[in-house]
Amino acid sequence: MLTDNHGRKINYVRLAVTDRCNLRCFYCMPEHGLDWLSRSELMSYEEMLRICSLMVSMGVEKIRITGGEPFVRKDIMQLLTSLSKLNGLKQLTLTTNGVLTAPHVPELKKIGVKSVNLSMDTLDRNKFFTITRRDELPAVLETLEQLLKHDIDVKINAVVMDGKNIDDIIPLVELTKNLPVSVRFIEEMPFNGEGNHYSHLHWHYMRILRKIQEQFPNIEKLVDAPHSTSYNYHIPNHRGNVGIIAAYSRTFCGTCNRIRLTPQGMLNTCLYDGGVLNLKDLMRNGLSDEEIAQQLLNSISHRAKDGFVAERLRNEKGPVHESMATIGG
Repeated sequence: MLTDNHGRKINYVRLAVTDRCNLRCFYCMPEHGLDWLSRSELMSYEEMLRICSLMVSMGVEKIRITGGEPFVRKDIMQLLTSLSKLNGLKQLTLTTNGVLTAPHVPELKKIGVKSVNLSMDTLDRNKFFTITRRDELPAVLETLEQLLKHDIDVKINAVVMDGKNIDDIIPLVELTKNLPVSVRFIEEMPFNGEGNHYSHLHWHYMRILRKIQEQFPNIEKLVDAPHSTSYNYHIPNHRGNVGIIAAYSRTFCGTCNRIRLTPQGMLNTCLYDGGVLNLKDLMRNGLSDEEIAQQLLNSISHRAKDGFVAERLRNEKGPVHESMATIGG
């Protein structure tokens, strides 16, 4: 079974299926985009299915599909359908920007996807264009409507950015009054394809909470689920909930149960570690499942204690110039 050197059980994999995206969010990548990976550099769907099957046999119970944007990769529903049939997998979920997702919602429901994270940093169309450099908010809202119509749980993820969408925090919270959604505010992180773009985090999780409390002083703390990355709250008489994710402050590392696979097959045992094992190369070099499993166990047995240690070890190798699109969120 997958247990790290700090006694943390690993049962959750975030699989990024592509580095490409149809938005250009300024906090994720430069306006011109990235130097996209060639098709040969990406894991094939067969390779993704093989490594996920192996990990499920080793105790992984949840797989989240991420990107980039998953739905820009051709025939993504074929992979999702195959993953949904893995014996032992309890949860198949995905994170999407919603631009291309709406037509696929009925099929997502059919294969058993019960929860979707929808990225949406604002409800204002002009601000959406400023943040993403694309005029796609109507498509995202259509995806939200379709997900709710098909009774799929929705978590709306909003990155909180100083000077960009602070005035959008309360309108997003107000969505929870009439909709059964969880609106989660995420601390901005230093991965935008251009290195660290700020030296100090102005809107940390406590400041975000205080902003919400000013408008909703009766907001109540909920009991957080095991391994939760968010601090969760409820406003009386609201259908939905509010969450705050301390992604930059890294307050949840002690219970972290997740690992990440990049589109090119790199294993990240921490969001901040930069990659520790290329599983695609192992498969293409002809290693058996048993040999790959042993290397997986070895990598996880040398996992950094938390994101700060991982970041420090990584920075010793040189400056970081990376995008969230290449990591998988």
